[in-house]
Amino acid sequence: MSGKHGAMRVHLKGVHSVKMRLADGRPAFYHYAWRGGPRLPGEPGSAEFLKAFNDAHAARKRPPQGCFFTLISEFKSSAEYLSLAPSTRRAYVTYLREIEVEFGDMPLAALESPRVRGEFKRWRDGMAATPRKADYAWTTLARVLSFGKDRGRISSNPCERGGRLYAANRADKIWAEADIARLLAAATPQMALALMLALWTGQRQGDLLALPWSAYDGSHIRLRQSKTGQAVVVPVGRPLKALLDASKKSGPMMLTNTRGLPWTSDGFRTSWRKLCEKAKIEGLTFHDLRGSAVTRLSLAKASPQEIAGVTGHSLADVHVILNRHYLGERATLADAAIRRLERKEKRTKTVK
Repeated sequence: MSGKHGAMRVHLKGVHSVKMRLADGRPAFYHYAWRGGPRLPGEPGSAEFLKAFNDAHAARKRPPQGCFFTLISEFKSSAEYLSLAPSTRRAYVTYLREIEVEFGDMPLAALESPRVRGEFKRWRDGMAATPRKADYAWTTLARVLSFGKDRGRISSNPCERGGRLYAANRADKIWAEADIARLLAAATPQMALALMLALWTGQRQGDLLALPWSAYDGSHIRLRQSKTGQAVVVPVGRPLKALLDASKKSGPMMLTNTRGLPWTSDGFRTSWRKLCEKAKIEGLTFHDLRGSAVTRLSLAKASPQEIAGVTGHSLADVHVILNRHYLGERATLADAAIRRLERKEKRTKTVK
């Protein structure tokens, strides 16, 4: 807008004004909520004009009813979504936006068609060059549809059991004693404590960052895992106890940054990555410490039931870790078996 209506640019951003000439030659201005939007009645600045402008933009932002937009909007307002950890919600937002762009105007009725699963699969396959992203996008889509099914908005979830494109193979990703020693030598006291907590408790990064000093009574650490809701009571081994008892308590949380403040998940990941670079640790992640804790306990002759009691894994997951995912234990046990065989052979030859 220009001339006497120039102030409207400041107060009503986006108003599109068109100057016309009437049949008698007089100029006239017509105002629209946006370029291509509805025409606004009344004079600029009047109550009628302002109400029409606000109503037009509110209707523009409102998701169309009966479409996938509606389901996504309901999901983002649900207790299931709002109760997720902030980091999880941030991850969801990225993929929810992509789903809105691709399928937002899809009628909910179309979700009942057997062919819609193929449409979703083709969308995921379009991201096959980045398989982890493809799987996260599919998981987010399946979560929204599961919500819709539970709420009775759709009768089935066409994304159930969709499989994965990304196959992470961390079979040999075990923190060896040399890796641990190198990291401890380069670590600040705060990061050394994080490493030892992970090794001696087998807990996830998020649960350790949220661990308050009140969870430690001098002999055990008590926590409830955020992912599973599982209550875990972990006996504290002597090396970890010595470190905990000697640690400076700068606040309510066990793990803090150099300023004594609780870690954010992003801040901790960045500092951990820099520490690994400093210690020349390659190919290992903080999450690998959880599997390494299982392996270390097994090598110490702990039973799968005992390991599950410490780490909070299900018994089935412990068996999976020991039997399939982590080869470090197998290599160590195999080495011990060969040494025993060598000793047996030597004894036999001596007797002969």
